[in-house]
Amino acid sequence: MDRFVSNYTLRLDAKGRVSIPAPYRAVLARDGYEGLYCYPALDQPAVDAGGNALLAEIEALITRYPHYSDERDAFTLALYGTSETLKIDTEGRVILPDTLKAHAGIADAISFVGLGHKFQIWEPGRFRAQLAEATGTVRALKKQLGSRVAAHEAHGARE
Repeated sequence: MDRFVSNYTLRLDAKGRVSIPAPYRAVLARDGYEGLYCYPALDQPAVDAGGNALLAEIEALITRYPHYSDERDAFTLALYGTSETLKIDTEGRVILPDTLKAHAGIADAISFVGLGHKFQIWEPGRFRAQLAEATGTVRALKKQLGSRVAAHEAHGARE
C-alpha cells in the first residue's frame, strides 16, 4: 500500500520522542523520502506530514500561480516557511519541534491520522472532536446524495 490510512494514538516518551506507526514508516520508505516533512496545517489545529508525495502536491499547488504573484508568495511562505524536516531515528521515532506541538496543542500524546498521500498529527482529544464533526458532515452529504439520486431516478422513470 502506498497510502497513509487508519489512525494511531501514541504517547510521547520522557525525551519527547514518538514512534511513527510502522505502516506509515513503510509508506515513507516506499516513497523514498529520508525523514519526515512537516508543517502546521493551514486550516486545522494539526500538523501535515509526509514525504515526496506531499512535497509533489505542494509544488503542484504553488506552480499554479505565476512567479512573483502574491498568491504564490503566500503559499510558499505558509507551506515552506513554516516547514520542518524531521529525522527519523533507527527505532522509527521523531521529536516534534515545540512550534509544531504548540500549533496542534500536543502535550503528551499524538494521534497519527492517515489522509492518503499525507497524514496529520493531532492532539488526541482534538482529533476525536474533528472526526465526530467530519462524520456528521459525511452523513449529511450522503443523505443529500441519496435524495438527489432518488429524485433523478424518479424523474427518469417518468420519462
